Amino acid sequence: MKKVLILGGGIAGVAAAISFRKRGFEVEVVSDREFLFIYPIAIWIPVGTEQFKNVAFPLEKLARKHGFLLTLDKVTAIDASRDSVALEKAGVRSDFDFLVIALGSDKVKHEGIEHTLSICGAPEHSLRLKEKIDALVERGHGKIAFGFGGNPKDPSGVRGGPGFELFFNLHHKLTRLGIRDNFEMTFFAPMAQPGAKMGQKALDMMAKMFKAKNFKQRYGKKITRFEKDGVVFKDGSKLQSDLTMFIPAGSGHSVVTASDLPLNEAGFVKIDDFCRVVGVNGWYAVGDSAALEGPEWKAKQGHIAEFMAECAANNCLAEHFGNQEPMKGYQEHLNVLCVMDTGDGAGFVYRTGHSEMFIPMPIVGHWLKKGWGYYYKLSKMKYIPRIPGM
Repeated sequence: MKKVLILGGGIAGVAAAISFRKRGFEVEVVSDREFLFIYPIAIWIPVGTEQFKNVAFPLEKLARKHGFLLTLDKVTAIDASRDSVALEKAGVRSDFDFLVIALGSDKVKHEGIEHTLSICGAPEHSLRLKEKIDALVERGHGKIAFGFGGNPKDPSGVRGGPGFELFFNLHHKLTRLGIRDNFEMTFFAPMAQPGAKMGQKALDMMAKMFKAKNFKQRYGKKITRFEKDGVVFKDGSKLQSDLTMFIPAGSGHSVVTASDLPLNEAGFVKIDDFCRVVGVNGWYAVGDSAALEGPEWKAKQGHIAEFMAECAANNCLAEHFGNQEPMKGYQEHLNVLCVMDTGDGAGFVYRTGHSEMFIPMPIVGHWLKKGWGYYYKLSKMKYIPRIPGM
């Protein structure tokens, strides 16, 4: 068996490990965490409707089930010219035939970012957000500011959906407790239309929801810095806040940007439609580490990362071992797909190059998203069949 080394144990890395094992490769996954953090369902940890232990799925269980080797270590360097990588504990490694880069991304730097917490940041932030929210609930009043940032060099790395979801879920929690009117809730973003990638129908519905729930907005204002008690914008105005949740846009992973890999302006790895790293034979990049090509509204999402992982495994077998399966390209499958949870329902968002839709799903939508969380874990453990694209 030929050996594949996969850098990263997130959604993309795990999907790659499963896809390559399914095709008979020997697989080793390098991760600096013992668990796969399932970010799409982490939105419920801060509001107390999900526990951290149910979102952090042990990688060792997946390794045993699918037969791949798990190495807990930190990637410190990548050298394409020498066909090697360096790990913090294990040192330089070149004992592999193929490499998959699934390290995720870093975040665009902002002054005062330490005064914020992110639902898309380190997993521990979800618990700290819960502590902050619990303290505000106990106090009974306050000002809350949620937002996300942009990256003009590569807008595909902007991830705002989870911010909206947590915002809606917090509104639902405060409403159930009968104290919502005691809180000022404001959403902020530097772009004029945050969430535009979802399509106009979704934007129109979101505007109605914001008005109905008495949310305030600060859109189209560049962020200068964060302070302990709020957000300062380029025009000199300040948004006062007792709790600031902010999702910075993605940028190239520090290990990747320090390497000799081909990168785009934002520091993401350049790949072709088959997820092959440009100019490096036998190397692939998937998920947030990769530079996506495609329509202006393209977005990095978990289901896209998983499809890219499937493409990489399929194409490796087809190109290097003469498998009769045709090569698979990720670009024609790009779409925006999410069930935007609100705590008391959800909205189904779907956009392709040909159509867009937003379907309100009161009550049942919330439980559909909850069900997806169970489905994801059960299907990864092969207890139930996997539905393509989910």
